[in-house]
Amino acid sequence: MKKILFVVSSTSIIGPKKRRTGNLLPEVAHPYEVFKKEGYEIDVYSVKGGDAPIEMVEPEESINQAFLKGEGPAKFKNSGKIEDVSIDKYDAVFVPGGLAPVADLPDNPTVQKILSSMYEKGKVVSAVCHGPVCLINVKLTDGSYLVSGKKVTGFSITEEFDYAREDVPFELENELKDRGADYSCITPWQAYSITDGRLVTGQNPASATGVAQRVVTILEA
Repeated sequence: MKKILFVVSSTSIIGPKKRRTGNLLPEVAHPYEVFKKEGYEIDVYSVKGGDAPIEMVEPEESINQAFLKGEGPAKFKNSGKIEDVSIDKYDAVFVPGGLAPVADLPDNPTVQKILSSMYEKGKVVSAVCHGPVCLINVKLTDGSYLVSGKKVTGFSITEEFDYAREDVPFELENELKDRGADYSCITPWQAYSITDGRLVTGQNPASATGVAQRVVTILEA
């Protein structure tokens, strides 16, 4: 049985105005349901362990409802601590977005170690929307950035200006480009995901299902 590791934020507020946030529900629920349908096992680990907040966007939508009525929310309420992750157990890692990851994932050395180790051990690394902030400071053992020379996407500058420009300390699009990533995006809020080898990224909430499906495609190949 394939096993998926969710690495998620422990943050519930962000920015100078203390905006409420969390791991965005559709970006958690849609991939979760894709993986569950494949029969994959899913474990949730967060920066601090314990309650990993979910930002309740579109809770009435059918896939979100399916997630909320299943075992998923309990896994977020009782998440493991990232220091306790045993990466050898997992076939892929997935990082959902929401603004929360911007606050506590980019500079976390344990997150960086999980992602670089999994990538170098031939596993799949995936993230969606603001989730790719987890990648911007990840270096491989040769000292290069993981995203350098790779085709990636993530929440665009255009989208951020419509959404949370005041609340984030940097533009994800710029940070990815600064690390040498071959960044691309499409029309704001439209589904767009990319596979480059074993790295899978998605642009925005609409892209979450596509990211999970791409991960499945790699794992089933």
